[in-house]
Amino acid sequence: MTRAVITREPRRDTSLDRPDFDMSANVGGVTLPDAVLTASGCAAAGRELEPFLDLERIGAVVTKSVMLAPRSGRPTPRMAETPSGMLNSIGLQGPGIDVFLERDLRWLRDRGIRTVVSIAGGSVDEFTKLAQKLRHVEGLSAIEVNISCPNVEDRGQVFACEPSAAAAVLSTVRRNTMPSVPVLAKLSPDVTDIVEIARSVVAAGADGLSLINTLLGMVIDVDTMRPALAGVTGGLSGPAIRPVAVRCVYQVHAALPDVPILGMGGIRHGVDALEFILAGASAVSVGTATFNDPSAPERVSRQLAWALLDRGFTSLADAVGYAHRAPDTVARPAASVEPEVVDVLDEEPVADVAER
Repeated sequence: MTRAVITREPRRDTSLDRPDFDMSANVGGVTLPDAVLTASGCAAAGRELEPFLDLERIGAVVTKSVMLAPRSGRPTPRMAETPSGMLNSIGLQGPGIDVFLERDLRWLRDRGIRTVVSIAGGSVDEFTKLAQKLRHVEGLSAIEVNISCPNVEDRGQVFACEPSAAAAVLSTVRRNTMPSVPVLAKLSPDVTDIVEIARSVVAAGADGLSLINTLLGMVIDVDTMRPALAGVTGGLSGPAIRPVAVRCVYQVHAALPDVPILGMGGIRHGVDALEFILAGASAVSVGTATFNDPSAPERVSRQLAWALLDRGFTSLADAVGYAHRAPDTVARPAASVEPEVVDVLDEEPVADVAER
């Protein structure tokens, strides 16, 4: 007797083939040819991933959040492993917007790589100046406004924790950005009601939402008996946060069904990405998985295409928010009719039905 084991692991992890399937995605009014992007903070501006995947084939590269001035970040140690995830306390380290534009964005533009520039600031005025710096820059697919990074010394800089503060940032960025460039607000799950924050930024002019940023967490080193991170707390990412991220996407899509969502949080395989799409995400970002598999965004895209095709969808757009449909109506058998009983333990192993 064989026992059926349901698995999320796709059959096509290493295969290079993909179906002829419409994977295009709407992100804040701009159509991307593929629904899988990188996630901000996991590969700087994409150079590190270039040897491992074709960056022109994925939806876009989302850059590490750039600030107005150069920033050294938080002290070391800045990373710690956790069960099914990792903590990082980098602290928005970066070269500043001017160096980014000259070096990193130029590199991306010269290669024809679609780019979403993530920006972060410590005040509304900084966000205003960042948007002005980007206003006449060519080669932008969108701007992601990071108002939710937990890796800052001053928690008052986490604008996404308060509706009016979040709205103030998005309002100034939208006013100072070219109308043709979508503005996405990246929100934090560390709030009582993420829908309230989402409503505030959309009302302020956000064209779409990035859900979610990392969760605030910490680890204690039981040998030193002190916090493992020099900054004490850090952002938790990886598969451990996926259920939280899916919940946030589902709740926000239910409340704001017409607002495009870029979903992220613990995506390792195509079936993980499928959860986000069904919950209401128009596209997804892959981040922490690239530390183990730098080719993950391209692989996840292939797996997602197969997962959608296997379920009868003809395009990715048709699956967006499908989990919100009304309950299926199933006819009950007549009381005098005994329902057929199927012993799943005698079925064949699920290699035949496992996710592609």
